[in-house]
Amino acid sequence: MRKSTRKVRIGDRYIGGQEPILIQSMTNTKTEDVKATVDQIKRLEEEGCQIVRVAVPDKEAAEAVRAIKKGISIPLVADIHFDYRLAIEAIKNGVDKIRINPGNIGADERLKKVIEAAKEYDIAVRVGINSGSIERELLAKYGGPTPEAMVESALKSIRIIEDLNFYNIVISIKSSDVLASLNGYARLSELTDYPLHLGITESGTKTSGVVKSAIGIGTLLYMGIGDTVRVSLTGDPVEEIPVAKEILRALKYIDTGVEIISCPTCGRTNVDLISIAEKVEAAVKDIKTARPIKVAIMGCAVNGPGEAREADIGIAGGKGEFLLFLKGNIVRKIPENNVIDELLTEIRRII
Repeated sequence: MRKSTRKVRIGDRYIGGQEPILIQSMTNTKTEDVKATVDQIKRLEEEGCQIVRVAVPDKEAAEAVRAIKKGISIPLVADIHFDYRLAIEAIKNGVDKIRINPGNIGADERLKKVIEAAKEYDIAVRVGINSGSIERELLAKYGGPTPEAMVESALKSIRIIEDLNFYNIVISIKSSDVLASLNGYARLSELTDYPLHLGITESGTKTSGVVKSAIGIGTLLYMGIGDTVRVSLTGDPVEEIPVAKEILRALKYIDTGVEIISCPTCGRTNVDLISIAEKVEAAVKDIKTARPIKVAIMGCAVNGPGEAREADIGIAGGKGEFLLFLKGNIVRKIPENNVIDELLTEIRRII
């Protein structure tokens, strides 16, 4: 059962409580290039991103936030490191949330000024702890960036912020080490009821990043922990969104849309199943449904109507043709060259 956390507003969305788990990403454009940043955010939104973060390394980027905000329709988060004044500037320019790492913001007085601005403009603050930027005294205490060090760093900052009568808080404690992230988040979830943003930082390129994120984020979600997620991949951030959606879908946190199941192919396969599966998956990714629809794309009768009986609809390959089946019952044969169009027609008919 998912843990119930405090409900926090981010722009026109809410996270925490029993609100849906939202998918987040971060742009890799130069934030001051407003057009490029807005264009990338729009592509992210089209793919299913629900909250987006931009880097704010300097004053020019902080000032660009105002124009970026006007050009997009999902909540905007400013990512701040080191200079607390950039956080204040981004807040004044209209961001919906800021992400800060108090360990590299500096003196408590600087953090206080950031929180005062967030309070004045009624926006949320994410206390984002990374294993690579934990306070020196905690590194010495624990002998490195351990889960315990990350948790203590987060709670230390939370206490300072709460003393300022500010509670509009989200927390993350990310590590590139999957086990450290799992242990840290599990411990933090026991000690606080603030909403948690999940992610495995610096997880790598598409292969390693997908695996680490699926294990780390997926395990935590299965434990009932987490209110927003971000799959961090080295590359186009738009590629992060389908991975996040599939993690949520696999754990039944997404209960609409079309899910594709397909066999890995083997020597029994006599059709171009790989190409067909890829084309069908691309064609159905934006189809809206009132309930989840499961579509099976199978290479032969062995992995056909029998093993895919739980699918709403599916196809099983033969020699130059496919069997179309509904709930495991064979309906008719379809020539291979027409199978994609006919399958898509049948999918739209049943949704």
